[in-house]
Amino acid sequence: MSRELSKFMSLVLRHEPDRIGIALDPAGWTPLDVFISKLRKAGHKVELADVERVVAENDKKRFTISEDGRRIRAAQGHSVPVDLGLSPKTPPDVLFHGTASASLDSIFATGLNPGSRRQVHLSSDASTALKVGGRHGKAVVLQVDCRKMAEEGHEFYQADNGVWLVDEVPSRFLAF
Repeated sequence: MSRELSKFMSLVLRHEPDRIGIALDPAGWTPLDVFISKLRKAGHKVELADVERVVAENDKKRFTISEDGRRIRAAQGHSVPVDLGLSPKTPPDVLFHGTASASLDSIFATGLNPGSRRQVHLSSDASTALKVGGRHGKAVVLQVDCRKMAEEGHEFYQADNGVWLVDEVPSRFLAF
């Protein structure tokens, strides 16, 4: 149940809150008790402990429960408008982006763009990027020259789960 519940939570908290009739506040939070109630009405036999287990055991740390334990949100990856309230942060000199090899021509023509998401996601290690890229086909890992991007005024953010976020990555900052 945990994998199925995790996928459904990700869908609802990142992309389709209307699917179960919840509202996300401007920062992406929704009350945990309301969320659980709406999950139940959508046919999921779920208790608070089940949701807490998904949050704790999700390998990508996709979810965050507020410090007071009363709200939940997706850590990043939204396609619905939210402002996670993250402050700009100095990135490492290099970050990584995993993609499918079939996307390379487009990427080197236009750079990395968020597509349906709010921002481009970058990993701090190549192995994570390789896993991400593998979900879309034959995986390729691109290096992003974050030092030069930051010098040119691009702002980076780090989500609760450690994923780095940036509005775009122009192709001149990409390499294999």
